[in-house]
Amino acid sequence: MELKDIKAVYFIGAGGIGMSAIARYFINKGLVVAGYDKTPSELTHQLEKEGMLVHYDESVEDIPHACKDAKSTLIIYTPAIPAEHKELVFFRNGGFEIQKRAQVLGTLTRSHKGLCFAGTHGKTTTSTMCAHIMHQSHLDCNAFLGGISKNYGTNYILSDNSDYVVIEADEFDRSFHWLSPWMSVITATDPDHLDIYGTKEAYLDSFRHYTELIREGGALIIHKNLEMIPNVSDGVKVYEYSREEGNFHAENIKIDNGEISFDFISPIENIKDVKLGQPIPINIENGIAAMAMAQLNGCNAEEIKYGMQTYEGVDRRFDFKIKNSKHVLLSDYGHHPKEILQSAKSLKELFKGRKISAIFQPHLYTRTRDFYKDFADALSNFDEVILTEIYPAREQPIPGITSEIIYDNLKDGVEKDMIKKDDVLNYVNSRDFDVLVVLGAGNLDNYVPQIAKIIESK
Repeated sequence: MELKDIKAVYFIGAGGIGMSAIARYFINKGLVVAGYDKTPSELTHQLEKEGMLVHYDESVEDIPHACKDAKSTLIIYTPAIPAEHKELVFFRNGGFEIQKRAQVLGTLTRSHKGLCFAGTHGKTTTSTMCAHIMHQSHLDCNAFLGGISKNYGTNYILSDNSDYVVIEADEFDRSFHWLSPWMSVITATDPDHLDIYGTKEAYLDSFRHYTELIREGGALIIHKNLEMIPNVSDGVKVYEYSREEGNFHAENIKIDNGEISFDFISPIENIKDVKLGQPIPINIENGIAAMAMAQLNGCNAEEIKYGMQTYEGVDRRFDFKIKNSKHVLLSDYGHHPKEILQSAKSLKELFKGRKISAIFQPHLYTRTRDFYKDFADALSNFDEVILTEIYPAREQPIPGITSEIIYDNLKDGVEKDMIKKDDVLNYVNSRDFDVLVVLGAGNLDNYVPQIAKIIESK
C-alpha cells in the first residue's frame, strides 16, 4: 500500500508513546484516524481531542465503519499486542495491510533524511534534544519521539518543508531493523530485552545489523565505550563521542550552583561555553551526541548553543517536580541498571552532601530475573531504597521472581524498605525526604503529582 492510497488508519495499541506520534502525523494529514487501547490515559484523551476515535474494549463492533475497507485502511499495531487479539485477528483475516509501528517509521526514513537515535538508554533524551536544536534552526525537522518534549508538549513535530525526520530507533522486537537511517547515534548497548534476544551476543548482533542499514553518504555517531563493533557500508563515516573523549567531547566542564556549561569539541567546529537548559550531568554526554548530529547536518554554532540553552527536557526523564533547598522531587523513567546508576551518579554530583532516596518499581518479571543483581548494585548507590512490587506490563508472573530478590542483594549500609505500590502515598506522608526520585517505567509515576503535594505541604 502506497501512502497516497490510504484514506483511514487504525491503531491497535493507540496510547503508546510512539504509536501516538504516528497517529498525530496521519491526523495532521487529514485522514480518518481511529484505534483501540486497553487503558484510557491523558495521552489517549488528548488524541481524542485532536480528532482520533478511540475505544477501550477489545471489540470488532467498535471499529468505525470507515476503517473496515481493506483497500484504503492501513492497520498499525504495537508488538506488545497478543496475536489472538480479536481486532488484530479480524484485520488479518480480512486481508488488510497490517504494519508494525516501526515499518511505518521505516517508510518515512526512506522518503526523508532519517536522523535515528538508538541505544539501550539515553535515546529519548538525545533524540528530543536534537529535534529541538534542528526545529528551531534554519533546517527545521519532523520528529517522532519516545517521550513528551517539554518544549512542545508533544512527542511529535511536523514540518511542511524540512527533509529531515528525527526518529527514536527502538531495539525492542528488533523494530529498528525496519529503518533506513541517513545518520544514526548509538548511545549504549548494555544488554536488555533478553526475553526477545535470549543472549547478550544476539543483542549486540542486532545493533551490528542496524549499523549496516545506514545509507551510503551518511554517518554513525557511536559512544566510544561500546562493546559492539559496527559494520557500516562503504561511504558511511564513523565518529566516536563521550563526555571527555572521542571525535566529539566536552572540555572545561563547569557544574556550579545548579548550572552546567562546557566547551563542545568537534572535528567540524568547536563551540565554547555551551549552557544546558536542563542542567543534569548526564545531559553533558547526551548533549554532545545531539549537537554532533545537528552539526553534521548543517546547524551552525549559534543555533546549537541556543537550542541547548532553551532545551527544557522530557516528561519522566530526570523530570524535576520540586527543587529547592529543603526538598527535591523528581520522576525518572530509568528501568535498566545502567540508567539507574547514571541517575544516582547525576544526583550525587548535583546535590553533594544531601540524602538521596529512591522509590523503585521494577519493570517486567524477565528483566528482574535477568538483572536483579545489577539492579541491586545500581540502587546501592542511593542512600535509601524503597522497593514496590514488579510492574508486569505484558508479562505473566514467574515463580520466585519478586522485588525481594533485588532487596536481598542491596549492599550493606543502604537504608532499605519494601512496600506495596498502593501504600506509597501513606509512606511518603509519614516521612520527610530530602532528595527523592521516583524510578521506573511502570505506573508508579501516576502518583507523582500527589507525592509532590504531600512534600510541598511539609
